[in-house]
Amino acid sequence: MGDTFDEVFREAKQRVIVASFASNVHRIQQIINAANKYGRKICVTGRSMVNVVNIASELGYLEIPDGMLIDIEQSDRIPHEELCVITTGSQGEPMSALVRMATSDHKKLGIIPGDTVIISALPIPGNEKMVHRTINQLFRQGANVIYDVLSGVHVSGHASQEELKLMINLTRPKYFMPVHGEYRHLLKHAQLAEDVGVPEDRILLPENGDVIEFDRKGVRIVDRVPAGPVLVDGLGIGDVGNIVLRDRRQLAQDGILIVVVTMNSQTKQVLAGPDIVSRGFVYIREADDLMAEAKKKVEEALDICLQNGSTDWNTIKTRIRDTLSNFFDQKMKRRPIILPIIMEV
Repeated sequence: MGDTFDEVFREAKQRVIVASFASNVHRIQQIINAANKYGRKICVTGRSMVNVVNIASELGYLEIPDGMLIDIEQSDRIPHEELCVITTGSQGEPMSALVRMATSDHKKLGIIPGDTVIISALPIPGNEKMVHRTINQLFRQGANVIYDVLSGVHVSGHASQEELKLMINLTRPKYFMPVHGEYRHLLKHAQLAEDVGVPEDRILLPENGDVIEFDRKGVRIVDRVPAGPVLVDGLGIGDVGNIVLRDRRQLAQDGILIVVVTMNSQTKQVLAGPDIVSRGFVYIREADDLMAEAKKKVEEALDICLQNGSTDWNTIKTRIRDTLSNFFDQKMKRRPIILPIIMEV
């Protein structure tokens, strides 16, 4: 890592902008060392990065030569070839400093063609699209972006298997519960603990929502509570359930079809219709044949209901819905939401 930073700083003709995890203090020190070697001032942007640099400096974990660290307000007074910016945003977070620079939305800093941008981190699973979008935007702004693992600007900060084993041996836990990473990571960590002597019945492998109880008898999973994303829709918070989300997905994918029939409330005879209204399914004016065939299917379903003596509105609606659903599935392999409406006269 140190040699790679040295090479990048040596070859950079303008500003060097480095995005990394704010918690990786050692990485920040490596950036400072490279910048100092090539006579560059440093400014820091991004709330978490500013906080970490200030606290780590006060506690002595970061060594920054006197006069090297400047305020972001002074950055425009420094020649481009003499400035290094340390920033947050290595995961493409929408409000992070690097993303705001890439989208020309940062109050103090913008990307200048010729800038060298180093993303010293790998995308966390699930963040790939945001990271790649940011990289593309940086390239559009004229920056030279160094980002992939082959470039040598990132190495994992996570402990290796032997280091994890050493930690378990040093602490000798009575119970063991891995908590960081995806389930596959938790499982492998639990297996390591078992390999170094932690009994299997004293290893907990919880998932989000599990309730873990600690008392004199030991540690165990005793319950489960709802856990996951909380959806905000308008003024409602968490009131959009799975059924509503399913309907919205179906509306987005296949649209909606409304069937309107006017019937005599006494004789159950059809007085008008059926009329079909489509939204997000097909454009009716360009699908006359399809709609005509669909109307015939509805008429046939109504005739069957009357012949069978089925006069309950819910039964008739269900028959219409099922008939059209099967028809469109066979005809188009699509299943729009079908909403039958019966008008009583």
